[in-house]
Amino acid sequence: MDQQQNFRILVADESHFHFAETICDEMEESAKARGTGIAKRTPDYIREKMREGKAVIALGETGEWAGFCYIETWSHGEYVANSGLIVSPKFRKGGLARLIKKKIFALSREKYPNSKIFGLTTGLAVMKINSELGYEPVTYSELTQDEAFWAGCKSCVNYEILMSKNRKNCMCTAMLYDPADHYEPEETKEFFEKKSKVLERLNRIKEWKFLRPFLRKEDGGKREEGSGRPVRSFLHYFFNL
Repeated sequence: MDQQQNFRILVADESHFHFAETICDEMEESAKARGTGIAKRTPDYIREKMREGKAVIALGETGEWAGFCYIETWSHGEYVANSGLIVSPKFRKGGLARLIKKKIFALSREKYPNSKIFGLTTGLAVMKINSELGYEPVTYSELTQDEAFWAGCKSCVNYEILMSKNRKNCMCTAMLYDPADHYEPEETKEFFEKKSKVLERLNRIKEWKFLRPFLRKEDGGKREEGSGRPVRSFLHYFFNL
């Protein structure tokens, strides 16, 4: 049987409280392995998300924990984030992350139909999944400016980079789904597939650039015709380069 068919993907509730510590531990280990990460969460925080019906959990056919993701709201509900996506090492590279993302996205749309759904990620795999749901790459200025959200980045190893860029950019790529103004998922998916190799190279360029703190890139004095503004290149659109 295909591995994907062995999972139950559910809206988490109080019956799943006993998985909270395992989920937190795996989130922390995964962040360390990547060298980046979301804000560190406590088991009590994860349990609260389960209690509120704002989390999705994946279970194997024997009932073991397989994956997790939760919803956070910002700016009085104007923005929603699908955060903390994690898959047990035992079940990675089998398509489970995609199934969890689809489930949490649908739950977000159900609970907050008018909210903008956004995410920050360093991984091309997550970017690909997001593009299949209709997310688009955006600049950080299009995300929530809620101080509580950005404070959550303090536990990330790249927090100093974020602050040195005045919260306008960091190692993560910002992606957004706006229910009032968005491309169809087929369009964003096609765009990502065409540009995936370019995005992979841009991620490497971005890492190289941000890890050299005094490197500056001049715009060459080019200006948009009639506007006086610097030309916005493909690099700037994704990474503010």
